[in-house]
Amino acid sequence: MEEPWTEKYRPKKLDDIIGQKAIVERLKAYVKSRSMPHLLFAGPAGSGKTTAALCLAYELFGDIKGNFLELNASDERGIDVVRGKIKDFARTKAITGDFKIIFLDEADALTPDAQNALRRTMENYTRTCRFILSCNYSSKIIEPIQSRCAIFRFRPLSKEDVKSRLRFILENENISYEESGLDAIVYVSEGDMRRAINLLQSAAALGKVTEENVFSIAAAAKPEEIRELLSLALEGKFLEAREMLDKLLLSHGMSGEDILLQMNKEVMNLDEDDEIKVRIIDLIGETNFTLVEGANERIQLEALISRIMSLKK
Repeated sequence: MEEPWTEKYRPKKLDDIIGQKAIVERLKAYVKSRSMPHLLFAGPAGSGKTTAALCLAYELFGDIKGNFLELNASDERGIDVVRGKIKDFARTKAITGDFKIIFLDEADALTPDAQNALRRTMENYTRTCRFILSCNYSSKIIEPIQSRCAIFRFRPLSKEDVKSRLRFILENENISYEESGLDAIVYVSEGDMRRAINLLQSAAALGKVTEENVFSIAAAAKPEEIRELLSLALEGKFLEAREMLDKLLLSHGMSGEDILLQMNKEVMNLDEDDEIKVRIIDLIGETNFTLVEGANERIQLEALISRIMSLKK
C-alpha cells in the first residue's frame, strides 16, 4: 500500500523546507552551535511546523530514535500526560548528544493546569531535555511558557510556493495535470501545504488533475459560482439565487458554514461599492453566528439571501 504523499514528500532537511526562509536560517544556527533553547512554533495548519521540528531533530541527532518524543496535545491534553509520559522521557539522559527533544504538537489544546505542570517540567529538566511546542494560536499558551521559549511565527505558504511543490510531486509521480487544476488546489487549500498535497493525491487517483476533479473532491464551489449567487441576490432574483444555493448544498455537498466561508472570501471580488461589500460581510458574520448557535442552516442561508437583496432597495 502506497504511503500518503504528505509523508512521502515531507522534507528531511531544513534546506528543503519552503516558504519559511527566515525561520530556517535561525534553526540552522542552532544546528551549527549544537545547542538550542525551548522553542514555540506558532502558525496556521500545514505551514511546516511539524516538518521543521523533525528536520531540526534529524540534523542535530542523525538517528532520532530514543532522542525525540512526539506527542499530540489535542489527544493527550490532561495533567496526567505531563506528569507521566513527558516527565518519564525528560528525566533520562540523551542517547546521543547533550539533550533530548520533546515535540508537543497542538500545545494550545493543553488545559491550563497541564500547561502549568509543563512549565515546571521545562524548568526542572532543562539539562537533559528541550521542548518544541507547536500551536495555531500562541495567545492560548500561558505567558510563563511563552517567556521560556524562543518564538517562531510561521506564515501561510504563498501560492507560488504551494504550486512549485505540487509540480515537483506531479513530475516525480509522472502524473498529467492542467494548470487550472493546480490553481483550484491553491484556492481551496489557502496556504495549507498538507491539505494541498492530500487534495493532489486524491485528484491524481482519478487520472488527470483537473479543476473539476479538485472541486468535486474538496466539496467546494468554484469562485465564480459563489460570486453568481451573491450577484443574483443583489439583483433581487431570489428564486434564481435559491436555485444556486440548492446546487451548492445538494450537488456539491457543501455545509452552510462552507458556503459562508467562501462567500466571505469572494465578496471583495464583486463589482460593487465598498459600502455594499462591508454590509454583506456583516450579514455573513451574523448568519455564521446563528449557525454556530445551532440554527437551521437552510433557513438561515435563505434569510441571508433575502437580507442581501434588501441592501440595494
